[in-house]
Amino acid sequence: MGAGKRLYRSVRLAASAMGAYRLYEWLLERYVSSGPIPSHVGIILDGNRRWADEMRMPRWMGHRYGADRLEEVLHWVLDLGIRTTTVYALSIENMERRPREEVDRILELIKERSRKLVVDPLVHERKVRVRLIGDRARLPEDVRAALEEAERASAGYDRFFLNLAVAYGGREEIVHVSKEVARMAASGTIRPEDVNEELISSLTYTGGLPDPDLIIRTSGESRLSGFLLWQSAYSELVFLDVYWPEFRRIDLLRAIRTYQNRSRRFGG
Repeated sequence: MGAGKRLYRSVRLAASAMGAYRLYEWLLERYVSSGPIPSHVGIILDGNRRWADEMRMPRWMGHRYGADRLEEVLHWVLDLGIRTTTVYALSIENMERRPREEVDRILELIKERSRKLVVDPLVHERKVRVRLIGDRARLPEDVRAALEEAERASAGYDRFFLNLAVAYGGREEIVHVSKEVARMAASGTIRPEDVNEELISSLTYTGGLPDPDLIIRTSGESRLSGFLLWQSAYSELVFLDVYWPEFRRIDLLRAIRTYQNRSRRFGG
């Protein structure tokens, strides 16, 4: 077979595979659209560094490609009607244990993308309220300022919600809530018998929003790593064996299909 015929055959095979992929995605979307769509989805963006290693890139480049993918995913979740999305962007443990250069690169990237959110047509056309959840005091002043500017720019919106978990830790959040309850009790604002699940939930970083129906973690790891420990008591967990920069729309649809196929009994 000549070189020209081999090339033609390769192109035909690639086109056939792409066509099959698009057909599967279309069928999957039709299936998902006919079922209950989760109101709140949490996403643990994992596998950026390992993806960069396999691509033979500097590890910090994995986070940049991951940030690009997140922008795409936000379009997908809004199109599906998912009202609240919480993304685990940077944990306290990551900040403390990873190489300083890598953490600085991630923080710079967060600052860059936060400034982009301020003027992003998607945020303003779809009325997305941006919210920083985490220990703000741990963030450099310029990064915190950029995130808070995105919060202010979208403060009047309530159609959709985007929570950015930065300098976040689930145990730290529970400690934060416990201290607030202690202060309220010391000041006489509440009595011990007033402490209940509703009060605790209202004092978490996501207070006022529903708990996540579905939590997705990429990269094949099967743990929460401190993500929304209080809020995830009855969340459906889906672990996907794909690195975050390679996360596809079809992966999101498959995760939602898995959620729809589970029987949620909330302890009943």
